[in-house]
Amino acid sequence: MKAIGSLDEGGKTSEDEAFWRFSLVFYERPGVADALIALQDRGGFDVNLILFALWLGISGRGLLGGDTLAAAERAAGTLRSEIVEPLRNLRRKLRHHPDRDVQRLREGVKALELAGEKLVQERLARLAESGSAKTDPGGRRGTARANLALYLGAEGIRSREAAVIEEALDAFARDPRT
Repeated sequence: MKAIGSLDEGGKTSEDEAFWRFSLVFYERPGVADALIALQDRGGFDVNLILFALWLGISGRGLLGGDTLAAAERAAGTLRSEIVEPLRNLRRKLRHHPDRDVQRLREGVKALELAGEKLVQERLARLAESGSAKTDPGGRRGTARANLALYLGAEGIRSREAAVIEEALDAFARDPRT
């Protein structure tokens, strides 16, 4: 087993994979995907930054400060605007195309979009390696909520979608496997 932050053969760290694994598990919780997509599409928020804020807190990596949030926005911004968003837009445009060959192409676009999302998360995970204070297990849920509130702001944190995410976070804190 590798130590946290060690490199594997592909140049990725175990931090990168820990964030990605959290995101996959959390995204599958009831209501979370719809809430995240609504925050993205209607509120202009970045799903990866929401997940990053939650992961920092719930994993014990600490509070998200303004400087770290700004660095995270910079790390995600270019990849999001130049790679992930154009692929997402193309995938959505092809969603209802009747041609089966085009639907196979759409699946390829979807795979590229997911690879772009993972690349964004790898960059974000590296920010966590730079030394956040560890949070005790009892305070992790509160830290994750504070991180979410910092990113979403006063209006966003009061949204129905934020409530769904916070409920899922409570369930995750009780049992991260389901």
